[in-house]
Amino acid sequence: MSQKAVTVVSGLPRSGTSLMMKMLESGGMEVLIDNVRQVDEDNPQGYYEFEKVKQIKEDQAWLEDARGKVVKMVSALLKHLPGDHAYKVIFMRRKMEEILASQKRMLVRREEPTDKASDEAMAAWFHKHLKKVEAWLASQPNIDVIYVSYNETLEDPVQQAKRVNQFLGNALDEEKMVGVVDPTLYRQRR
Repeated sequence: MSQKAVTVVSGLPRSGTSLMMKMLESGGMEVLIDNVRQVDEDNPQGYYEFEKVKQIKEDQAWLEDARGKVVKMVSALLKHLPGDHAYKVIFMRRKMEEILASQKRMLVRREEPTDKASDEAMAAWFHKHLKKVEAWLASQPNIDVIYVSYNETLEDPVQQAKRVNQFLGNALDEEKMVGVVDPTLYRQRR
């Protein structure tokens, strides 16, 4: 197993993963991003994505470059993380109704259909998915995980920055992490 862990920020789409990536970067952690997906109205501070992550099932060579860094990965892809690396997963959680509202708002801005599935159906699917992902994470001996609430991060960024920093070995600047939390970007409150 690789010496340095790969840190992964994960969660459902629209759950606060970009905020956590920005906090980690500001705190002094090197981020693995490519800026292919540009800043827009839905993520005015950036998406913090690395396109190769989407091909992890077929291509895992990039993970070697991710050691000692942080990369963002949607929760559905976690199951493709190979067992020959150590991982520290920061899994973002957010109130389900806010995730659904945020996704719907993003689809409206992009002029895409919002009626493919009802909120109830999407919520049920997401809850089932989260149960499976959390059970899988708990069964992986090479993965340490911390669950962080997006809502609590906005309410008390100091406490959440402290928790994350402790989880990652106390090498980050918590004050700088807290400094990038912008409550004005919390738009889909429920």
